[in-house]
Amino acid sequence: MGNIDWIAADWGTSNLRIWAMSGDAVIEARGSDRGMSAMSGPDDFAAELERLTEGWPAVPVVACGMVGARQGWTEVPYSAVPCTATPALTPVAGDPGGRPVLIAAGVMQADPPDVMRGEETQIAGILAAKPDFDGVICLPGTHTKWARISAGEICHFQTVMTGEIFSLLSRQSVLRHSLNGAAGQAGSAAFADAVSTALSQPHQAWARLFRLRAAGLIGPGDPAEVHARLSGTLIGLDLGAARPYWLGEQVLIIGAPYLAELYSTALQQQGAAPVVGDADTTTRAGLLAAWRQYQDPS
Repeated sequence: MGNIDWIAADWGTSNLRIWAMSGDAVIEARGSDRGMSAMSGPDDFAAELERLTEGWPAVPVVACGMVGARQGWTEVPYSAVPCTATPALTPVAGDPGGRPVLIAAGVMQADPPDVMRGEETQIAGILAAKPDFDGVICLPGTHTKWARISAGEICHFQTVMTGEIFSLLSRQSVLRHSLNGAAGQAGSAAFADAVSTALSQPHQAWARLFRLRAAGLIGPGDPAEVHARLSGTLIGLDLGAARPYWLGEQVLIIGAPYLAELYSTALQQQGAAPVVGDADTTTRAGLLAAWRQYQDPS
């Protein structure tokens, strides 16, 4: 086991994940649910980082995600597309906790307007391993990103609020009564049918959502099927909106395993052949690329 010489951090809206690193090797991983939304100001960010890194040396921290947003620790300016994926780093003033804290820049697109924070670091991690990658990277999550990559750059991208809409409908709408905490399967017939129907008849999608609730009131209902049809409908709409990105393209999916499987299955139904990668691995690789560039800008 090597000595800890830097710390990688993925600080999102809801969660914080950190890794004590020796070069590209993980020494120890820690995490908390103290994401940006749980913080009331810079002092909170500093205190949470100090708490979570207790016992680790005061080595530099390289962080990506919403920690660099306007409501984050320090607002870090966006880079505009087309741009290299490896993010520029902005230091937090004062070296909190006696260590430099460096925050990765997000990426913006003026027309049509769009932004990302954190996903650019995952893309940088992919390109560190596959510098010649030419195609589309899909990053499913609360706000799914579709990014066109060529010549080592993010050319343009699109965000679809699929995960957030699913969360709202499943937790706060009338559909929550039909879900009962169940989870649907990516390989189920209900999921496949919902994806196909949403793609072929998107104008009917909203009407079909209420039928999920009505079916459970009229008959016995199946919460797992409701979950599969809800996720299939929303992912089908997502794929429809992003069709110019994935149709005929090499597609790489980077996300949490369950979500990545759903998107992979849906794309395979449409004749695509996506490859699935690991989100944590690509995040650390992107932070490492940013750290190395910061150390040696030449």
